[in-house]
Amino acid sequence: MQGHEREQLPARSSVGDLFKRHGLVRRRKPRAARAARSAPLNHAQAPIALWSVDFKGQFRLGNGRWCYPLTVSDNASRYLLVCRGMEHPTERGVWPHMELAFREFGLPRAMRSDNGSPFASSGLAGLTKLSVWWLKLGIGLERIMPGHPEQNARHERIHRTLSEDIEQPRHDLAAQQRRLNWFQHYYNEERPHDALHGVPPARCYSGSPRPYPRRVCTPEYPVGFTVRQVRSNGQIKWQGHMVFVAQALIGEPIGLWQVTDDDWQVWFCHLNLGLLNVRRNKIEQPI
Repeated sequence: MQGHEREQLPARSSVGDLFKRHGLVRRRKPRAARAARSAPLNHAQAPIALWSVDFKGQFRLGNGRWCYPLTVSDNASRYLLVCRGMEHPTERGVWPHMELAFREFGLPRAMRSDNGSPFASSGLAGLTKLSVWWLKLGIGLERIMPGHPEQNARHERIHRTLSEDIEQPRHDLAAQQRRLNWFQHYYNEERPHDALHGVPPARCYSGSPRPYPRRVCTPEYPVGFTVRQVRSNGQIKWQGHMVFVAQALIGEPIGLWQVTDDDWQVWFCHLNLGLLNVRRNKIEQPI
């Protein structure tokens, strides 16, 4: 085909619009988002049993840059543990703020999040490097179902109050952080909370008896488990074959427990990752 002939062809978008107008295109139904597997959601009866973590919806600062407020709260007392404006919602950015919170307040028993990055992924058991770190600290993982923010209603309620305070963004991130610091103090120490019988969260909060350890220990498994180290490609060698596990577990030991001749239960720390079938040579996640 010559160049001048090729120029006479309509654009792909024009052809698509024509087909749509005449009903010749079927719209694909969007795939339902798949939730990372989670422990059952629990109602926190006491402080430090459950923390919630999320990003409040991003907004533009006066200088045009984005601000992503990272928030962490104690589910029982509604105490706002972290309220930090970030330029990007990355795992690298979240990690130091989580570590500071652990050092100051101690470790919760479980962490509740949505299924978005950097808290969860589409990989095995929804693991990320961040959630792997939490598991190594003995923190359970709770994840809400996609499209169900009411499963994290207490934390969402904090976000609603925060939204009212940031209706007029500050000029830059430093100024906005000063305002977020003010909001965190006001919310925790001064603002009466209806669900707490009119007292602020600080009156109901108490720290964890589980301190942040000096060293995060490598997982160990009971006698009878077979242990394999996840290689740099996310795989393990198993009975002469390479089996993909997860990128998030590179360098970590996993434990395998034989349940039938062909099936081995795969664990990381206290989390059941799924069943490794020798014949299919893959790990199948439990439903």
